[in-house]
Amino acid sequence: MDRQIEKKKWTVKKIVTIVVIAGIVLLIAASYYSTSGKSKLNVDLERITISEVTNGTFQEFIPVNGVVLPLTTIYLDANEGGRVEEKFVEDGAVLKKGQPILRLSNTDLLMTMMSQQNTVYNTLTQMQINNNAAQQNTVSKLNQMADVESLFKEAERVYLLDKHLFAEKVIGSQEFKKAENDYNYYSEKRKLTLQILQQDSVSRTQQAEQDKRSYTGSQEALNMMKMKVNDLIVKSPIDGQLTSLDAEIGQNKRQGERLGQVDVLSGFKVRVDVDEHYISRIYTGLKGDFTFADKLYKLNIIKVFTQVVSGKFQIDMQFEGTVPTGIRRGQTLQIRLALSDEKQGLLLPRGGFYQQTGGNWIFKVSNDGKTAYKTDIQLGNQNPDYYEVLQGLKPGDKVITSSYENYGTMQELVLKK
Repeated sequence: MDRQIEKKKWTVKKIVTIVVIAGIVLLIAASYYSTSGKSKLNVDLERITISEVTNGTFQEFIPVNGVVLPLTTIYLDANEGGRVEEKFVEDGAVLKKGQPILRLSNTDLLMTMMSQQNTVYNTLTQMQINNNAAQQNTVSKLNQMADVESLFKEAERVYLLDKHLFAEKVIGSQEFKKAENDYNYYSEKRKLTLQILQQDSVSRTQQAEQDKRSYTGSQEALNMMKMKVNDLIVKSPIDGQLTSLDAEIGQNKRQGERLGQVDVLSGFKVRVDVDEHYISRIYTGLKGDFTFADKLYKLNIIKVFTQVVSGKFQIDMQFEGTVPTGIRRGQTLQIRLALSDEKQGLLLPRGGFYQQTGGNWIFKVSNDGKTAYKTDIQLGNQNPDYYEVLQGLKPGDKVITSSYENYGTMQELVLKK
């Protein structure tokens, strides 16, 4: 008896055909998804940071550190070298102008001053000798002048008398000629003696002036030496506080060596180090602020030092208005240094996304909060807290501001709790 053979439902051929068809369908679906759909990635909400775009006041600034310094500092240098013999005050003392700080000793300097004193005394003695000699010489020439004047007058008298007698033919020509010759001789001698007396007066005046200049020069040199000796006692140049005194009894200090400084106590300034990247944007008048004891204080730039050292340059800032109570020299302040004026703008909190996007796009969260999609944006200036949004976002938009390092080329993020 023939038995009916049951037909198989799943043959190998049929299974192969179904698998091929399914593969083609999947390939078509994948192709369609890759060309018309978006690459997606599931993201845990707890691992990302979502920030809201807001309207607010924007100001470009950089954080810098400043050190509080006295408004004016006078450095104490050794005008003359010597050994520290005595200290009158200690580091930190409050001084009055002219108050002694320390005393140095310098034997060579004292010997030089004594030698200069002897020079002054010798010069003065020589002046007196020269003056006495000149007076004696003048007296001698005046006596000569008196003698010549007397002889001249006698010769003149005899000449005039003989001239009259010769005219009356009382005396002969020989006698008259002798009287005339004597008169002419003493007349010339009188002129010569007057000329010598005048030259003596000029010479005496010149000698006196020369002696005076010599004495004045030696006296000025002595005064300079006395000043040098006085400089061995180092005194405070101003009213202020002595700081950084570097001198101990028995130490030898070279000329020009720094001994310490005196700080004016009437005010403070802040010395700030700024990265050289900002040197073209820093100028006097720019402002900054800092918080001290829960209060906000303002500063402004009063001086810019353009010399760059180790990639930084320095500026000096002064307090605007009230100086914080309790602030001390050497204290460090954290300052926000403004590079622009305040203005109203659209603010986006800073975050790690910028490293991957360069500020050209961002993931914007959908209204239902379930997804975030790539959105093109344009950012402007920035500060340590915010970016300035120029376009692509509006107030109230929520965006992912944490790092995009693991997102690759994803176009859309699915946000999962």
